[in-house]
Amino acid sequence: MKVSRRHFLRLTAGAAALRSGSGIAWAQSYPLRPVRLIVGLAPGGSADILARLMGQWLTERLGQQFVVDNRPGAGGNIATEAVVNAPADGHTLLLFGPSSAINATLYDKLNFNFIRDLAPVGSIVRDPIVMVVNPGVPATTVPEFLAYAKANSGKISMASPGIGTANHMTGELFKIMAGVDLIHVPYRGGAPAAADLLSGRVQTMFGNLSFVLEYVRSGKLRALAVTTATRVPALPDIPTVSEFVPGYEASGWFGIGAPGNTPGQIIGKLNRELNAGVANPVVKARIAELGAVPMPMSPAEFGNFIVDETEKWGKVIRAAGIKPA
Repeated sequence: MKVSRRHFLRLTAGAAALRSGSGIAWAQSYPLRPVRLIVGLAPGGSADILARLMGQWLTERLGQQFVVDNRPGAGGNIATEAVVNAPADGHTLLLFGPSSAINATLYDKLNFNFIRDLAPVGSIVRDPIVMVVNPGVPATTVPEFLAYAKANSGKISMASPGIGTANHMTGELFKIMAGVDLIHVPYRGGAPAAADLLSGRVQTMFGNLSFVLEYVRSGKLRALAVTTATRVPALPDIPTVSEFVPGYEASGWFGIGAPGNTPGQIIGKLNRELNAGVANPVVKARIAELGAVPMPMSPAEFGNFIVDETEKWGKVIRAAGIKPA
């Protein structure tokens, strides 16, 4: 019997959930010592800020220090490998986002299977992405941009923070679903990509809301649409891409995972505290300042979400023939 990739991924995720479900008595006293929260990105960005915000919350709630450990490199694979190889006792955790789901297809040879080897603890936030253009582009709406891009096929440049990033994938999905030919120009990070967009060297970019919001508010960049399924509170007058390209949806997100065999009691305890954190008014206000939206889920719901994201971006990668840099 032929098993679809999606069904296989769900079976793998389910097996991981069963392994992590064998709770043990001492899990009730977890954590027993400081916990490392590994982040596969450099300090200072939104992922790092979010990790420190939730780490402080968990420290206050669980009575042990949750220490952020930044391990950038290889699109987050270095950090992921460190966690999946750590003892499955809840004292080493991973803060991760779309790159983990993307990397599962983008890289042919990884030393781990992300869905099998990492147990989903819980999601934290959805990070909206905004389609922005340089003000010199003669388009104020998505339909106008599509008309402009089709009239100048292969001449419009789309910047991104790098090959395989969520921003890149969001743009590639737009190209496929809208039927436009944009030239992808990858940079080493969001700052140099934004610099060339501001100068007019490139024409468009799909940027994280937290990163482009001030540029939009100041008029230095023009927002055409948000990529989420619904409009976002920070830009209530900006439509969604799906209002013009039916079925389109993409966004950044962040959640926490643990080594695959981590006991279910520990997973559940962490999940309850994460969900309490994103519901706390002080934490919610800080999340809003980052341009993000709380996205609490149970471990099972988060596991299914990861499977869906992995399948979704795998299709885009294969359709566009994307290879790692």
